[in-house]
Amino acid sequence: MVVDVGEGVESYAVGDAVFGFIDGRPGAHAELVAVPVDGLVAPVPEGWDPADAAPGMEGAHYAHACLRVTKVGPGDRVLVHGATGAIGTALVQLLHAEGVEVTAVCDQRPPDRPDLTEIGAARVVNVGDGARLDSVGGDYNAVIAASGHLSFAAARPLLRPGGSYVSNDMGRGGQNLLLAAVGPVARALDRHHALFPLPRADAALAAHLRRLMGRGAYRPVVDRVFDFGDLREAYAYVDTGRKIGNVVVTMPGGARSGRWSPLAPGRQPSAEHPRARPCHRHGRRLP
Repeated sequence: MVVDVGEGVESYAVGDAVFGFIDGRPGAHAELVAVPVDGLVAPVPEGWDPADAAPGMEGAHYAHACLRVTKVGPGDRVLVHGATGAIGTALVQLLHAEGVEVTAVCDQRPPDRPDLTEIGAARVVNVGDGARLDSVGGDYNAVIAASGHLSFAAARPLLRPGGSYVSNDMGRGGQNLLLAAVGPVARALDRHHALFPLPRADAALAAHLRRLMGRGAYRPVVDRVFDFGDLREAYAYVDTGRKIGNVVVTMPGGARSGRWSPLAPGRQPSAEHPRARPCHRHGRRLP
């Protein structure tokens, strides 16, 4: 919820319900934060509960970076490894919205959770049930390691000639950065190559994600909602590595209405205005 605006700001007013994400600014679960008007922030889509919209930016802005760097489009085939996390569930939906055929690879999806085909996956491979990764076949235009737990070496047999491997994790010893540095040469030679996505956090991307949410093409997956007083339990649940999508924490006085902000993965969260905050940690094996 906007409680004040800076001089010259005309696109927002006090009382507006907004959602967004601020990367790289660690902090406590504060109630207020100043955000740039041209940053990754947008009005809550009409008809949306703020707690459902709260995790709409973080995972999706990383996912969008992966989509953008691959340059895939309608009719292409992409495998998403680690498809049940915050980034993975967003990526499946964003790719589907672009007309891409998605194979989602996950680990031990709880039977009482929605199937990934419900959010756009054409095929789901559950390696936790004993399925082998090589059972998915090959000829993928891109393989994306959404949780950072699939190496370039493991991905190569799944790629078509000239196919791309993408991970937003630097990899052991920073190997993914090194591989991405020589990626343009390999790509020019029509060989398998690695790409490293660089997320952007601006108003244009925020507006794009909001439009997708508004028309039903993208909806952040919310696994559980915890009260702020149960914050320890919320983090404990995230640390099990069994969450599907996002965990949201509602702030005091807000319940499931009002203000929220995302938690940055693997560190203390930066804060937006209260009340509901998605609780993300991506450093887990196929979360």
